[in-house]
Amino acid sequence: MSMPKKGEVPTVLNEEQMELINGEPLILLGTLDADTQTPVINAISWVKAISPDKIRFSVTSSARTLTNIKGNPRITICLIGLETVYSITGECRILSEKMEGVAMPLSKIEVDITGVYDSMFWGSKIVQVPVFEKTYDPVKAKALDEEVYKALEK
Repeated sequence: MSMPKKGEVPTVLNEEQMELINGEPLILLGTLDADTQTPVINAISWVKAISPDKIRFSVTSSARTLTNIKGNPRITICLIGLETVYSITGECRILSEKMEGVAMPLSKIEVDITGVYDSMFWGSKIVQVPVFEKTYDPVKAKALDEEVYKALEK
């Protein structure tokens, strides 16, 4: 992988960005509403950087997000970390509307990355990243997370 030239937008994640994504940070997903074409932002929890140029994530099979992606596969992922904010653009493919081996009806979506932008405003840096806590049964949460991440990697 070669480094982008000055002024060029990277189209792959670096190792630090991949580690950040795979560490379960808060990730925001931007899609266009299939009916109104209004931008929509959703927090998503199951996200995996599969390779420097591909990210996979899962949403409930009945989620409006899935309908939006069917209507327009271009998305933006917002990632906060490494002292900045990244906007990762890409084009989605729905690999499965119902993943095998997962207790919930979840879809598997793959993003081919088209750009990795540092979108933090000038002259500042992130000094504290958002932290979340799962509020349902911790044992069930861990089991479900393991199922989903295993299915995303297949």
